[in-house]
Amino acid sequence: MKGRTIALGQLNGAEAAALIVDGRLSDLLVDTDAPRPGTIYRAIAERPMKGQGGMFLRTPDGSAFLRQVKGLSPGQPLLVQVTGFAEPGKAIPVTTKVLFKSRYAIVTPDAPGINVSRSVKDDDVRDRLLEIAHEVMGGNDMGLILRTSAIAAEDDELAEDIGAMYELAGQVMQDAEGTEAEMLVEGDGPHLLAWREWAGPAEVDGSDMAFENHGVLDAVDALSHPAVALDGGASFWVEPTRALVAVDVNTGGDTSPAAGLKANIGCARDLPRQLRLRGLGGQIVIDFAPMPKKDRRVVEGSLRAALKADGVDTTMVGWTPLGHYELHRKRDRFPLAEVLK
Repeated sequence: MKGRTIALGQLNGAEAAALIVDGRLSDLLVDTDAPRPGTIYRAIAERPMKGQGGMFLRTPDGSAFLRQVKGLSPGQPLLVQVTGFAEPGKAIPVTTKVLFKSRYAIVTPDAPGINVSRSVKDDDVRDRLLEIAHEVMGGNDMGLILRTSAIAAEDDELAEDIGAMYELAGQVMQDAEGTEAEMLVEGDGPHLLAWREWAGPAEVDGSDMAFENHGVLDAVDALSHPAVALDGGASFWVEPTRALVAVDVNTGGDTSPAAGLKANIGCARDLPRQLRLRGLGGQIVIDFAPMPKKDRRVVEGSLRAALKADGVDTTMVGWTPLGHYELHRKRDRFPLAEVLK
């Protein structure tokens, strides 16, 4: 089945959304009990973390950790935003760079200026978007970034979206002062995130049988297993441990000279999707199938292209002396295995 479909439903009683592209599950969002990324708190500074340049903060949902703090003293209130999911037993990761993100626009209170996504190349389109933004924002000192999805928006729809985000930002900034820890904005749930982030043309199925109709449940069941099949009988295994995520590539029954290279390229192209769907992040160690060192550049190029299209903040650390490849990936999803327990 060609095209994009967004299925809105539930998994294990939790709100969920699935993006299916050309008949294959491309993305999956599932709600959890953990604080959602994007949540904004008025937090209270508690104690510094010596040697790491960070500070533990008090929030209504537990302890949070803020990196690279200067001039912050215990008891001081500040606005922070959740950036991802915490590892078990660790504090909620937060930042002071608060953003108000919607389908078409991002309001940046601490970064003035109106900008358009660099993906928008047409000068006439950029001028139209900037004209609408300046008209709505006026001369206020908050910043604005117009997202690529704004291209397809009607003028009135875009203006309304910008205005709503600007109004919300103004209200939250006024609530920054206070003596008690408080949640000011809750992060978006899966259905709203699907509307916000999957903005391209798509068929939307919000029926009670949406997940069954589009094979989402079968795809989720496959994700509960570590093995991922590749062409030609090859495969790779994705296995999270407490310290890291181990990825092992196997050529299967293919004994041709190019078997290792083909399997490694296949893994490189699909690995970001598998990590995204499984909700895995942190340190990723890939044990590629044996191949000549001269082919490493080809595999690395395939991996770089796949990560660029993926959109999750991932650092390509490089090859180790043992011939493994290391990545470090932002934990912006809750592990699917934990959600399905």
